[in-house]
Amino acid sequence: MKVNVSGGTIQQDEINAYIKYGKRKYPNRHIMGVDINLDNDFVDLKFYFSPVKFERIRRITGYLVGTTDRFNNAKKAEVNERVKHSLS
Repeated sequence: MKVNVSGGTIQQDEINAYIKYGKRKYPNRHIMGVDINLDNDFVDLKFYFSPVKFERIRRITGYLVGTTDRFNNAKKAEVNERVKHSLS
């Protein structure tokens, strides 16, 4: 994890505490790095996260699906025979 400290110096225990805080605050995100900006008695934290993978969902033959891999033969035939409408 990349850590940038600006505006002064702090001990490693304090850096570890800020990282622990970020992991508690964002439990479902992977933290790639943190910027720690020291401003007298205040500290500004900026966390950087790994991109979240997602699958595109479309409406096909009345169902919201990401892929048609799990469709049975009849539903696959319905997908192949459907009429695609344009927006023009």
